[in-house]
Amino acid sequence: MKLRRNNLLKTITVMALAAMAAIIMPSCDSLVYDDLDPCPSGVRLRFVYDYNMEFANAFPSQVDCLTLLVYDGDGRYLGSFVQTSDELLSDENWRLTLPLEPGDYIFEAWGGMACQSSSFSFNADPSSMPLQSLQVALDPSLLTSPRGNRLHPLFFGRLEMTVPAESTDYTEATVEMMKDTNNIRILLNNLNGPEISGDDYEFTITDDNTLLDSRNDIVAQPAVTYHPWTWGQSEVGEYDNGGVATFAYAEIATSRLVTGSKARLQIRYTGSEADEPRVIADIPLIKVLERLRSEEFDRMESQEFLDRQSRWEMVFFIAGGIWLDAYIYINDYTVRINDIEFD
Repeated sequence: MKLRRNNLLKTITVMALAAMAAIIMPSCDSLVYDDLDPCPSGVRLRFVYDYNMEFANAFPSQVDCLTLLVYDGDGRYLGSFVQTSDELLSDENWRLTLPLEPGDYIFEAWGGMACQSSSFSFNADPSSMPLQSLQVALDPSLLTSPRGNRLHPLFFGRLEMTVPAESTDYTEATVEMMKDTNNIRILLNNLNGPEISGDDYEFTITDDNTLLDSRNDIVAQPAVTYHPWTWGQSEVGEYDNGGVATFAYAEIATSRLVTGSKARLQIRYTGSEADEPRVIADIPLIKVLERLRSEEFDRMESQEFLDRQSRWEMVFFIAGGIWLDAYIYINDYTVRINDIEFD
């Protein structure tokens, strides 16, 4: 059962309400003067999304809503906090202050879940289950055909920490976020022959990545098919003979891409000249994307590369209706695929 957003808002605890009200306790003068409030105890959290190819914090510009789930060290649910204010989230100096007793805590953060246009939801009310049972699922109604949907960005972060005893101030900590959603733009160019039209081709990606667990790992499910949320054709110049050079294009949004996945990208010609759809390209998506790591990224593990890169552009060339499969251009890099096993 999905968790409705209004129900999620109701789970905000007294602890979170105190944080929202910006309650600031007096300092450790209370150790001397008994009539003052006790010293502050808890955390002051910063949220950072620099797990990208720019290695720069993009949290203020890309995360438009935030859900923080708070658990004890054993994964028992304690409370939740939701922030949907663009003004606060876009402020580089914004911090979330939570009064907490000393002890061990697990903070699970999901960006993009509490927005009106969210594409993902919890499998049930988080307050009804331990952290280990928490799952996040892509809304199946977004897997439409022939026109798919542009997914609302989803971000994940997890922090395990201890609030020390006899603390004299809030403990500063950072929740590191990563992006789970991808946008793949596919360009198709005909090196000889008539002007190419995006309506004559069908672009799809199949993968089994619609369900994530509490550690952001993929939970195996039946494979689904992602369809483009936009497609068409674009003029890019003229040939020497005066003909117009055009690209057919399509953009497909998917959930997290992981190594070992059997995700496949397929391009089919469906124009009027085909008696039936003709496959132009059928490639193992992850294996090809991994080849993008040039020497600039040779020390980066494959999964880190897939997680840091969220926007992809792939260029295919055809001649006489046949894909020239010696190489593909991806994000301005030439990826040679002669050594890739396609099965």
